[in-house]
Amino acid sequence: MDFEDTPELAEFRAEVRKFLEEHAEPKHGDDRDWSRNATATDPAAAEQYRVRCAEWQALLYREGWAGLTWPEEFGGRGLSPAHQIVFNQELSEFDAASGFITASQALVGPTLMKHGTPAQQERYLPKLLSGEEMWCQLFSEPGAGSDLASLATRAVLDGDEWIVNGQKVWTSNAHHSDFGILIARSDPDVPKHKGMTFFIVDMRTPGVEVRPLVQAQGVAHFNEVFFDDVRLPVENVVGEPGEGWRVARTTMRSESQMISGASQATGYYAVLSTARRTGAVADPIVRQELAKVFSNEQILRWMGWRSQTAVMTGRYELALHGSLLKNFFTRALSHRVELALDLEGPEGMLQAEAEGEGFWQYQCLNQFASRIGGGTEEVHRNNLGEQVLGLPREPTDDREVPWSETRRS
Repeated sequence: MDFEDTPELAEFRAEVRKFLEEHAEPKHGDDRDWSRNATATDPAAAEQYRVRCAEWQALLYREGWAGLTWPEEFGGRGLSPAHQIVFNQELSEFDAASGFITASQALVGPTLMKHGTPAQQERYLPKLLSGEEMWCQLFSEPGAGSDLASLATRAVLDGDEWIVNGQKVWTSNAHHSDFGILIARSDPDVPKHKGMTFFIVDMRTPGVEVRPLVQAQGVAHFNEVFFDDVRLPVENVVGEPGEGWRVARTTMRSESQMISGASQATGYYAVLSTARRTGAVADPIVRQELAKVFSNEQILRWMGWRSQTAVMTGRYELALHGSLLKNFFTRALSHRVELALDLEGPEGMLQAEAEGEGFWQYQCLNQFASRIGGGTEEVHRNNLGEQVLGLPREPTDDREVPWSETRRS
């Protein structure tokens, strides 16, 4: 890995900086990674942030900065992940809203580009890239989270339509989404990793009910989604019927790579600002903990670079790169939040009245979602143990038996 910009990347970085200086306000000093919009605890403020995200994405699309790594045939610029990292690094210095749309594109785009039909790609990818339409991922269920292959939502073919019944949960931004990608059980008489089909779902289809789940922060990011005799045309199948797990693995791989890219962000300056504001920055023990925060985030940058280099060279492995980075990321986040709240003292028990608009209080409550989303720490440890260290698989009695015969809660 080479951490220095090549001449090409240096020129690209200058172009990015020029664009951002013309269209966004820079962050300043220690406040440059305080994210007021992303931490809004007021539903109205959260909605305002969502609108800002859509407007920012539309601007990127108009100006040619959307889909940097997407192939040109799908409306992107065909650049390398290194170009995207450079863009993200520069973007982190500016106050621009991007959270809602980025995840939607990172998960759905690669899946449709690899497995979608030409008609699906032509219909959905342009509006996904422009931010005109937002998507959600309909995977997890009440009885199938860490063990996603145990999912029970059923899809039955009826002529030229599939009838879907079941429930999904912990679906991010489903209440704001126009479409969703859904994996459902289409053949219960084969082992659980088989017999699944992957669908595109119009979230306005009759029978789809979205119920927001209000979190401890006071806003609803997650949702439960119910399917009651929802009819989907056969044209909405992505990939082949029964091959849904293979398609879903592309989505999960993209999610892992998205986390790798997110690791380029830093929260060090927010902690440093808190230490300065509370007068604790001169304490040698506090300075030691600040050094640990800084070191952790340098390590995260390097791990992110390694993952992106593996993507560029075709050597990316979900366990070796994704699982390792995900677990380190969540542990570093927990340490950072705990330190900041300790620095705030009794004030750390406040939220709306706290300094920084409750930034650390929000992060404290939100860190648990970060530790669970994209696979729990335990799942990722199993991935590392089994696929990297070569340890025996966890014992199971349902891998080769038909799903209909497995034990379920």
